[in-house]
Formats: sequence, structure tokens, C-alpha cells
Amino acid sequence: MYEAYEKQVCYSPTYISEDSLPAGTEIVDTLEDQHRIQFSRAQLKNSGSSTSQSDAVMEKIARKDMGDDERQFSNEAPLVQQTYLWSDKYRPRKPRYFNRVHTGFEWNKYNQTHYDLDNAPPKIVQGYKFNIFYPDLLDPSKAPEFALTPDIDSEDFAILRFKAGPPYEDIAFKVVNREWEVSHKRGYRCQFQNGIFQLWFHFKKYRYRR
Repeated sequence: MYEAYEKQVCYSPTYISEDSLPAGTEIVDTLEDQHRIQFSRAQLKNSGSSTSQSDAVMEKIARKDMGDDERQFSNEAPLVQQTYLWSDKYRPRKPRYFNRVHTGFEWNKYNQTHYDLDNAPPKIVQGYKFNIFYPDLLDPSKAPEFALTPDIDSEDFAILRFKAGPPYEDIAFKVVNREWEVSHKRGYRCQFQNGIFQLWFHFKKYRYRR
């Protein structure tokens, strides 16, 4: 009797080929689905105080050796609403950050002629230190990227955009439009380490010509 019941009831799904599936059927790769499940579990595990502690650690790193001529910078540039291919699997979220802007006096020949220590020239932006936090980046082997584009509203400014991957949205900042120093000896840094993408740079100094 049991054998007859076993023949009638089968709990194993019937194998079907991809060609027989209806148009528009989504096929999920097992490895990708496993990554999605692991990520969802990690999000639940790290929610609350754990996430706050992680942000605090990253901010401490970003604040390290912050000088008197630096201040916090958060001049975000609005972006057109993006649609991400992975948004149906991972909830897009905005990355946290702690950025610094470096200001100072530019003692070029013009300023030396027209100003002195008692009557100093106005301070100008001399560089930036961007620290974008990506602690939960799904694929940490792929470093985030950045792109610099002109600001359509003013040629004096540019838009610096950062792009990572799931589950993070793109984020952009409005910066002064000047040529960068890209020498490590002059403070340039572009690295992704411990969940923090750092882009540090100073501007090339102006040369005054009569």
C-alpha cells in the first residue's frame, strides 16, 4: 500500500528546459541567490547599534589628523533619480560620508604685492578629502569609482560623482573646478580600504602673470 502511495505522490519538481518557459520568466542563479540571502541576513544582524558603531569607527578614521585649516564638507549635488538593475533584490541606500575641505591663503606674487600678514588675502579652497563609507558593499573586490563633470550652472564649479555597487546609490558633490595635483608626494590619495573609499587631492597653485 505504501509503495502505491509513493508512486502517486512525488515531491520532486519536474525538470523543464529554459526554452519551455513563458517569455519574461526570471531565472535566478543559485550562487547569486545565495549571496542575496547572505546579504539580507547580514543586514538584519548588523542593524541597530552595530551599524552605528561601524559608522563611528569609520568617522574616527576619516577625522584622523584633521587640521585647523580643514572643516567638514557636505555640499551635495542633486542627481537625477536613478533606476538600478539590482533594486528589486537589494534596497538602494545612500552611503554615509565624512568629507573635509582644505582652505588657506594663496601667497602668489599678486597677493604678496597687495596683501600682508596684517591684511591677509581671502582664503580659498585648496583641496578636498573625500571619505565615503561602503561597509556593506556586496562585492568589496570591486573598488568604487568617481567621475568629474562640469557644472552646467557655473564654469567655476564641477560635479564629483561617486559610484559603487549594490546596495549603494550614487552620490555627488559640488566642488571648485580647478586642476588637481595627482602626485602622491603632494597628498593625492585614491584607495578603497576597510570599507572606506578615500579620494584626497589638492589643487595646483595659480601663477600670477602681469
